[in-house]
Amino acid sequence: MKESFRKAFRVMDKELKLHRNIDSICSGTTAVTLIKQGQDLIVGNLGDSRAVLGTRDQNGHLVAHQLTVDLKPDHPREARRIKRCNGRVFAHQDEPDVARLWLPNCNSPGLAMARAFGDFCLKDFGLISVPEVTYRRIMEKDQFIVLATDGVTKQK
Repeated sequence: MKESFRKAFRVMDKELKLHRNIDSICSGTTAVTLIKQGQDLIVGNLGDSRAVLGTRDQNGHLVAHQLTVDLKPDHPREARRIKRCNGRVFAHQDEPDVARLWLPNCNSPGLAMARAFGDFCLKDFGLISVPEVTYRRIMEKDQFIVLATDGVTKQK
């Protein structure tokens, strides 16, 4: 299943590049996808969109569990890959809390994620469209799943 996710994401990124009417050189998107097979969940994640599982604790209260990792440029594994590809990772003084992926010799564009569809100007410098794929078995206490972009989950 992991390879199926990877292939689907690879094809999607290539398809995006073929559509000349879409500006995908300096723009792109994250993605979070989920497949349910019986009691198994398979989650594919690209960027900082999230899959959040709502479960019940021992007292019957709802508790949120994030199933995905935000794949941002300052995540250690992501930063190593970006630096190996001659990309740079740092937070601009105007946004000191937001690490971005930058081109080697230019302070624009800066992308606040390490994986995305599109944004082809950064692909040679560490940005990838390979999803992180995770698995989880559904338990009786699990109630629902929310798939959402960072615009929904980001706290201000």
